[in-house]
Amino acid sequence: MHSPQTRLAGLAVALTVAASFGAACGAAPTTTTESGAPAAGSAAKTAGSAADLGGLDKLVEAAKKEGQLNVIALPPDWANYGEIITAFTTKYGIKVNSENPDGSSSDEINAVKTRKGQDRAPDVLDLGTAFALSGASEGLFAPYKVQTWDKIPEGQKDASGTWYNDYGGYVSIGCDGKRVKNCPQTFADLLKPEYKGKVAMNGNPTKAGSAFAGVFAASLANGGSFDDIQPGLDFFKKLKAAGNFNPVESTPATVQNGETPISIDWDYLNAGYTDQFAAKGVDWKVTVPSDGKYAQYYAQAINKEAPHPAAARLWEEFIYSPEGQNLYLKGYARAVLLPAMQTDGSADAALVAKLPKVDGTPEFASDAQVTKAKEVLATGWGAAVSG
Repeated sequence: MHSPQTRLAGLAVALTVAASFGAACGAAPTTTTESGAPAAGSAAKTAGSAADLGGLDKLVEAAKKEGQLNVIALPPDWANYGEIITAFTTKYGIKVNSENPDGSSSDEINAVKTRKGQDRAPDVLDLGTAFALSGASEGLFAPYKVQTWDKIPEGQKDASGTWYNDYGGYVSIGCDGKRVKNCPQTFADLLKPEYKGKVAMNGNPTKAGSAFAGVFAASLANGGSFDDIQPGLDFFKKLKAAGNFNPVESTPATVQNGETPISIDWDYLNAGYTDQFAAKGVDWKVTVPSDGKYAQYYAQAINKEAPHPAAARLWEEFIYSPEGQNLYLKGYARAVLLPAMQTDGSADAALVAKLPKVDGTPEFASDAQVTKAKEVLATGWGAAVSG
């Protein structure tokens, strides 16, 4: 599975309702118009908006000339990315080269750095908070503002357009009701002897965003705060000592075969399992723990050296359109434009109604707090679960 990346959410209302590639063709060659001005395709690399290319129609034209888009770490069962990719290809006739769907945010950043100048480098990225921030600070991303930019809530986008939130969710506890008699409802429950060897996470928190979020949620459940993730590390040390921590990374396969009967993961992934495995004998139940409510978004970013710069920008326009945002909702992910879409009537009400229920108003960590937590995890996670 895509190592879930954490992403900041700066506006609570957005959640209350709501990564290495196969070789791809290179970017379109530089061309000029009869007047000698650069054509839209060649200008795409530095375009900060569709307007810079003469409008969306010109962007579509340039993207179709490129004909391909490289994506990374986007498994089809993650936030409905399978259908999103198919819809994009169907609408524009652009082939999507999707590689390393089980990759992490760190894999995405590494691919950008190691494949610079190559046709197989990723065009677009879907990143967790810490990685979006670090990538932006390293100058890896191209600023671009989609047409719906003003509808993205403040606090959920970088002012210069180097990254912007796309979808998010809450940390949840998934449990196979047929293999676990009494499913846990809180982080405190996870320490009970009956869950020996059963509690897994989706990845390593130093590399994977959902696991990062899981430790943060555990911290909040044990007296920690956005400024102090250490109680989360202490919790997992206790979980390990009790014999309850399962080091196997939870995936759809390990869930289905019973290897990870309890999984700390995003609510939209766990909710998706409920649908995916209902006919396969897995009674998957999902709970957002009341003692550790932690919500985050993921962020989109365009590789500054994208081999298909026009297609990269068109991809962003697509997923930030009502069509793309409703496709996220279909995958139980809370679309970043949901508040605005509910106001203008473009949100699919039936899909909104199916989102996992959460009580209360969430709060969110700042950029600095997430960066600090990442540093603490980098040095402390191994010691917490080793031995």
